[in-house]
Amino acid sequence: MFSKPLRHAVLAVALTFAAGSAYSADKPLKIGVSAGPYGDILRETAKLATKDGLAAEIVEFTEWTQINEALQSGDLDANNFQHEPYLDNQKKQRGYTIVPAATSIVVPMGLYSNGAKTIAEIPNGARIGIPNDPSNAARALFLLQEAGLIKLKPDADVAATVVDITENPKKLSFIELDAAQLPRSLDDLSAAVITLNYAVLAKLDPKKALALEGAESKWTLVWAVREDRKDDPLIRRFIETYRSAPIKAFIEAKFDGSILPTW
Repeated sequence: MFSKPLRHAVLAVALTFAAGSAYSADKPLKIGVSAGPYGDILRETAKLATKDGLAAEIVEFTEWTQINEALQSGDLDANNFQHEPYLDNQKKQRGYTIVPAATSIVVPMGLYSNGAKTIAEIPNGARIGIPNDPSNAARALFLLQEAGLIKLKPDADVAATVVDITENPKKLSFIELDAAQLPRSLDDLSAAVITLNYAVLAKLDPKKALALEGAESKWTLVWAVREDRKDDPLIRRFIETYRSAPIKAFIEAKFDGSILPTW
Protein backbone atom coordinates (compact mmCIF):
# COMPACT_ATOMS: atom_id res chain seq x y z
CA MET A 1 0.00 0.00 0.00
CA PHE A 2 1.44 3.37 -0.94
CA SER A 3 1.88 6.08 1.67
CA LYS A 4 -0.04 9.37 1.42
CA PRO A 5 2.50 11.33 -0.70
CA LEU A 6 2.45 8.78 -3.49
CA ARG A 7 -1.31 8.29 -3.43
CA HIS A 8 -1.68 12.03 -3.87
CA ALA A 9 0.60 12.29 -6.88
CA VAL A 10 -1.72 13.98 -9.37
CA LEU A 11 -0.34 12.34 -12.44
CA ALA A 12 0.60 9.15 -10.56
CA VAL A 13 1.96 6.31 -12.67
CA ALA A 14 2.92 7.31 -16.18
CA LEU A 15 4.36 4.14 -17.65
CA THR A 16 5.58 0.74 -16.52
CA PHE A 17 7.92 -1.11 -18.83
CA ALA A 18 8.19 -4.88 -18.92
CA ALA A 19 11.44 -6.32 -17.67
CA GLY A 20 13.53 -9.23 -18.77
CA SER A 21 14.98 -11.98 -16.62
CA ALA A 22 17.68 -9.70 -15.17
CA TYR A 23 15.16 -7.80 -13.03
CA SER A 24 11.74 -8.75 -11.65
CA ALA A 25 8.84 -7.13 -13.48
CA ASP A 26 6.95 -7.27 -10.17
CA LYS A 27 9.28 -4.72 -8.61
CA PRO A 28 10.19 -2.03 -11.14
CA LEU A 29 12.24 0.92 -9.96
CA LYS A 30 10.00 3.83 -9.06
CA ILE A 31 11.44 7.16 -10.19
CA GLY A 32 9.80 10.40 -9.05
CA VAL A 33 9.71 13.55 -11.15
CA SER A 34 7.82 16.84 -11.35
CA ALA A 35 5.25 17.24 -14.10
CA GLY A 36 6.64 18.51 -17.39
CA PRO A 37 9.57 17.81 -19.71
CA TYR A 38 11.74 16.07 -17.08
CA GLY A 39 9.29 13.18 -17.23
CA ASP A 40 9.65 12.94 -21.01
CA ILE A 41 13.36 12.29 -20.60
CA LEU A 42 12.80 9.69 -17.90
CA ARG A 43 10.21 7.86 -19.97
CA GLU A 44 12.65 7.70 -22.87
CA THR A 45 15.28 6.37 -20.46
CA ALA A 46 12.83 3.72 -19.20
CA LYS A 47 12.24 2.56 -22.78
CA LEU A 48 16.00 2.17 -23.24
CA ALA A 49 16.46 0.50 -19.85
CA THR A 50 13.86 -2.17 -20.54
CA LYS A 51 16.03 -3.42 -23.42
CA ASP A 52 18.64 -4.18 -20.76
CA GLY A 53 16.13 -6.03 -18.60
CA LEU A 54 15.56 -3.17 -16.15
CA ALA A 55 11.97 -2.06 -15.47
CA ALA A 56 11.16 1.46 -14.34
CA GLU A 57 7.92 3.16 -13.38
CA ILE A 58 7.92 6.95 -13.80
CA VAL A 59 5.76 8.72 -11.21
CA GLU A 60 4.90 12.37 -11.88
CA PHE A 61 3.93 14.86 -9.17
CA THR A 62 2.55 18.37 -9.48
CA GLU A 63 3.65 19.28 -5.94
CA TRP A 64 7.42 19.45 -5.53
CA THR A 65 7.38 18.97 -1.76
CA GLN A 66 5.79 15.53 -2.09
CA ILE A 67 8.58 14.06 -4.20
CA ASN A 68 11.32 14.02 -1.57
CA GLU A 69 8.80 12.94 1.04
CA ALA A 70 7.89 9.93 -1.10
CA LEU A 71 11.58 9.13 -1.61
CA GLN A 72 12.34 9.38 2.10
CA SER A 73 9.37 7.15 2.99
CA GLY A 74 10.46 4.44 0.53
CA ASP A 75 7.66 4.87 -2.00
CA LEU A 76 10.26 5.94 -4.55
CA ASP A 77 13.68 4.50 -5.32
CA ALA A 78 15.09 7.75 -6.73
CA ASN A 79 13.99 11.11 -8.03
CA ASN A 80 15.19 13.53 -10.65
CA PHE A 81 13.58 16.97 -10.45
CA GLN A 82 15.64 19.22 -8.18
CA HIS A 83 18.93 21.07 -8.00
CA GLU A 84 21.29 20.63 -5.08
CA PRO A 85 20.49 23.93 -3.32
CA TYR A 86 16.81 22.90 -3.19
CA LEU A 87 17.75 19.45 -1.87
CA ASP A 88 20.04 20.96 0.77
CA ASN A 89 17.24 23.23 1.95
CA GLN A 90 14.76 20.33 2.12
CA LYS A 91 17.22 18.26 4.14
CA LYS A 92 17.79 21.13 6.54
CA GLN A 93 14.08 21.78 7.00
CA ARG A 94 12.79 18.19 7.09
CA GLY A 95 15.72 16.06 8.20
CA TYR A 96 15.74 13.89 5.07
CA THR A 97 18.58 11.38 4.64
CA ILE A 98 18.70 12.00 0.88
CA VAL A 99 21.90 12.55 -1.10
CA PRO A 100 22.74 13.52 -4.70
CA ALA A 101 23.87 10.53 -6.78
CA ALA A 102 24.79 12.24 -10.08
CA THR A 103 24.10 15.38 -12.08
CA SER A 104 21.46 15.24 -14.79
CA ILE A 105 20.50 18.37 -16.75
CA VAL A 106 20.51 22.14 -16.64
CA VAL A 107 16.97 23.42 -17.04
CA PRO A 108 17.18 27.18 -17.54
CA MET A 109 14.93 29.39 -15.46
CA GLY A 110 13.50 32.29 -17.44
CA LEU A 111 11.90 35.70 -16.98
CA TYR A 112 8.53 35.79 -18.77
CA SER A 113 5.97 38.52 -19.34
CA ASN A 114 2.58 38.80 -21.03
CA GLY A 115 3.12 42.52 -21.57
CA ALA A 116 6.76 43.53 -21.85
CA LYS A 117 8.67 42.41 -24.92
CA THR A 118 12.08 43.47 -23.59
CA ILE A 119 13.70 44.07 -20.22
CA ALA A 120 13.57 47.80 -20.88
CA GLU A 121 9.77 47.68 -21.16
CA ILE A 122 9.34 46.47 -17.58
CA PRO A 123 7.88 49.56 -15.89
CA ASN A 124 8.97 51.30 -12.72
CA GLY A 125 7.24 49.82 -9.70
CA ALA A 126 6.50 46.58 -11.53
CA ARG A 127 5.36 43.49 -9.62
CA ILE A 128 7.72 40.60 -10.37
CA GLY A 129 6.74 37.04 -9.43
CA ILE A 130 9.40 34.71 -8.05
CA PRO A 131 9.17 31.18 -6.58
CA ASN A 132 8.43 31.03 -2.88
CA ASP A 133 10.82 28.20 -2.01
CA PRO A 134 14.14 29.60 -0.76
CA SER A 135 16.54 27.99 -3.22
CA ASN A 136 14.55 28.92 -6.33
CA ALA A 137 13.87 32.40 -4.95
CA ALA A 138 17.63 32.92 -4.74
CA ARG A 139 18.03 31.54 -8.24
CA ALA A 140 15.40 33.98 -9.52
CA LEU A 141 17.19 36.91 -7.90
CA PHE A 142 20.45 35.97 -9.58
CA LEU A 143 18.68 35.85 -12.95
CA LEU A 144 17.17 39.29 -12.31
CA GLN A 145 20.65 40.53 -11.49
CA GLU A 146 21.99 39.07 -14.76
CA ALA A 147 19.16 40.90 -16.53
CA GLY A 148 20.34 44.19 -15.01
CA LEU A 149 17.17 44.78 -13.00
CA ILE A 150 18.72 44.51 -9.54
CA LYS A 151 22.08 44.13 -7.82
CA LEU A 152 22.79 41.76 -4.95
CA LYS A 153 25.40 41.95 -2.22
CA PRO A 154 28.82 40.78 -3.47
CA ASP A 155 28.76 37.84 -1.06
CA ALA A 156 25.21 36.72 -1.96
CA ASP A 157 25.01 32.98 -2.57
CA VAL A 158 22.43 30.27 -3.19
CA ALA A 159 20.68 31.32 0.02
CA ALA A 160 20.13 34.92 -1.16
CA THR A 161 16.83 36.64 -0.38
CA VAL A 162 15.28 39.99 -1.25
CA VAL A 163 17.08 41.53 1.77
CA ASP A 164 20.34 40.95 -0.12
CA ILE A 165 19.27 43.36 -2.88
CA THR A 166 21.48 46.46 -2.77
CA GLU A 167 20.20 48.23 -5.89
CA ASN A 168 16.67 48.25 -7.29
CA PRO A 169 16.53 51.23 -9.67
CA LYS A 170 13.03 50.44 -11.01
CA LYS A 171 11.70 50.00 -7.46
CA LEU A 172 10.37 46.57 -8.33
CA SER A 173 8.29 44.65 -5.82
CA PHE A 174 8.70 40.89 -5.55
CA ILE A 175 5.69 38.61 -5.18
CA GLU A 176 6.57 35.15 -3.88
CA LEU A 177 4.26 32.40 -5.16
CA ASP A 178 4.31 28.64 -5.47
CA ALA A 179 6.34 27.80 -8.56
CA ALA A 180 3.39 26.05 -10.23
CA GLN A 181 1.21 29.16 -9.83
CA LEU A 182 3.58 31.61 -11.49
CA PRO A 183 2.57 30.97 -15.12
CA ARG A 184 -1.11 31.36 -14.20
CA SER A 185 -0.33 34.65 -12.44
CA LEU A 186 1.33 36.39 -15.40
CA ASP A 187 -1.78 38.45 -16.14
CA ASP A 188 -1.56 39.92 -12.64
CA LEU A 189 2.18 40.58 -12.75
CA SER A 190 4.47 42.60 -14.98
CA ALA A 191 6.76 39.56 -15.25
CA ALA A 192 7.63 36.35 -13.43
CA VAL A 193 10.67 34.14 -13.09
CA ILE A 194 9.52 30.63 -13.96
CA THR A 195 11.26 27.27 -14.00
CA LEU A 196 11.31 25.60 -17.40
CA ASN A 197 9.11 22.63 -16.53
CA TYR A 198 6.22 24.90 -15.53
CA ALA A 199 6.91 27.25 -18.44
CA VAL A 200 6.60 24.36 -20.89
CA LEU A 201 3.39 23.10 -19.26
CA ALA A 202 1.96 26.61 -19.67
CA LYS A 203 3.07 26.68 -23.32
CA LEU A 204 5.51 29.54 -22.74
CA ASP A 205 8.34 29.63 -25.26
CA PRO A 206 11.79 29.77 -23.57
CA LYS A 207 13.16 31.40 -26.71
CA LYS A 208 10.85 34.35 -26.06
CA ALA A 209 11.86 34.74 -22.42
CA LEU A 210 13.13 38.22 -21.52
CA ALA A 211 16.09 36.56 -19.80
CA LEU A 212 17.22 32.93 -19.59
CA GLU A 213 19.88 31.13 -17.58
CA GLY A 214 22.88 29.68 -19.37
CA ALA A 215 24.75 26.38 -19.06
CA GLU A 216 26.93 27.85 -16.30
CA SER A 217 24.00 27.82 -13.87
CA LYS A 218 24.74 26.80 -10.29
CA TRP A 219 21.38 25.09 -10.24
CA THR A 220 22.12 21.90 -12.19
CA LEU A 221 19.56 19.18 -11.52
CA VAL A 222 20.70 16.08 -9.65
CA TRP A 223 19.63 12.49 -9.19
CA ALA A 224 18.63 11.99 -5.55
CA VAL A 225 18.47 8.77 -3.54
CA ARG A 226 18.27 7.83 0.11
CA GLU A 227 21.73 7.65 1.63
CA ASP A 228 21.36 3.96 2.45
CA ARG A 229 20.81 3.22 -1.25
CA LYS A 230 23.40 5.50 -2.84
CA ASP A 231 25.33 2.47 -4.15
CA ASP A 232 22.30 0.40 -5.18
CA PRO A 233 23.40 -1.29 -8.44
CA LEU A 234 19.95 -1.14 -10.06
CA ILE A 235 19.57 2.57 -9.41
CA ARG A 236 23.10 3.12 -10.70
CA ARG A 237 22.27 1.16 -13.87
CA PHE A 238 19.25 3.34 -14.53
CA ILE A 239 21.26 6.53 -13.97
CA GLU A 240 23.95 5.26 -16.34
CA THR A 241 21.27 4.61 -18.96
CA TYR A 242 20.00 8.16 -18.44
CA ARG A 243 23.51 9.58 -18.80
CA SER A 244 24.08 7.83 -22.12
CA ALA A 245 24.64 9.04 -25.68
CA PRO A 246 21.16 8.02 -26.92
CA ILE A 247 19.43 10.01 -24.17
CA LYS A 248 21.69 12.99 -24.78
CA ALA A 249 20.72 12.89 -28.45
CA PHE A 250 17.03 12.64 -27.48
CA ILE A 251 17.29 15.72 -25.26
CA GLU A 252 19.10 17.75 -27.89
CA ALA A 253 16.62 16.81 -30.61
CA LYS A 254 13.44 17.23 -28.57
CA PHE A 255 14.28 20.37 -26.60
CA ASP A 256 16.47 22.26 -29.08
CA GLY A 257 18.83 23.73 -26.49
CA SER A 258 16.21 24.63 -23.90
CA ILE A 259 17.40 21.71 -21.74
CA LEU A 260 21.12 21.08 -21.50
CA PRO A 261 22.65 17.65 -20.66
CA THR A 262 25.59 17.69 -18.24
CA TRP A 263 27.39 14.75 -19.87
